[in-house]
Amino acid sequence: MSNSPEVYTVHDVRIFIGDCRQVLPLLPAESVQCCVTSPPYWGLRDYEHPDQLGDEETPEQYVQDLVSVFRQVGRVLRQDGTLWLNVGDAYARNGGVGVCGPNAKVGNTKKLIQKRNCKVPPCWGLKDRDLMGLPWRVAFALQADGWILRSHITWIKKAPMPESVRNRPSRATEEVFLFAKNPKYYYNNQAVRERSGANLKNYWVLGPEPSEGEHPAAFPTELARRCILLGSRPGDAVLDPFSGSGTTGIAAAELRRQAILIELNSDYGRQSLKRIQKGVQQGLWV
Repeated sequence: MSNSPEVYTVHDVRIFIGDCRQVLPLLPAESVQCCVTSPPYWGLRDYEHPDQLGDEETPEQYVQDLVSVFRQVGRVLRQDGTLWLNVGDAYARNGGVGVCGPNAKVGNTKKLIQKRNCKVPPCWGLKDRDLMGLPWRVAFALQADGWILRSHITWIKKAPMPESVRNRPSRATEEVFLFAKNPKYYYNNQAVRERSGANLKNYWVLGPEPSEGEHPAAFPTELARRCILLGSRPGDAVLDPFSGSGTTGIAAAELRRQAILIELNSDYGRQSLKRIQKGVQQGLWV
């Protein structure tokens, strides 16, 4: 990729098509108020790009790659900025079929994973069928790299993907972490409250929403909306270095924020562009 990525600007949203590891260094320091993102999960989906994250040979390398990315995110965040990070977990397996193994059909992507997640990685004392604890390993690695880990939020899914397992509970939650760049950071606790008016709790029950594109792992707009309301003011810039179908950008635009989206896969980048153009045409963000 050249040093001049393809860029689209619609309303107050900029979409960069390229590798975030190359695009982030091009952004001005301390130019973003908060980052809301969900990087590709390790060994799960094929996003059809040779430089994709999540395709590392080991989960250790995956964690190291994310630390490097978020080090650059920290550079572009304001001094009172925050990072809201959703990361998924995975199981260590020796071979097998189903959702992991050498012939796994993954989610609704209909892609065959040939090398990832089909052998127990030689790290962390993992054994066959161990839950890797990847979200917390990423969180602790970021903490060690200088981030302040302020909160762990459990995203409870109203309609989780079904699992044909009989030897453990089916998964219905994911992790969202709130990190701060410095001890004094912007957080508007009045922006999102419980129905009773009490302070927001650290579990969010969120349901699915109709899909507007072909991206297999879009998180709910309400999840992004809450993070943006809590972590930024109207007019602030919100960053998503793994923007997928552009959900963070949609939520930011609806809330009168600027958005900077970075997406490696050009097809998903164009999906984001179409979604945002549609909102502008409908006059949603004028």
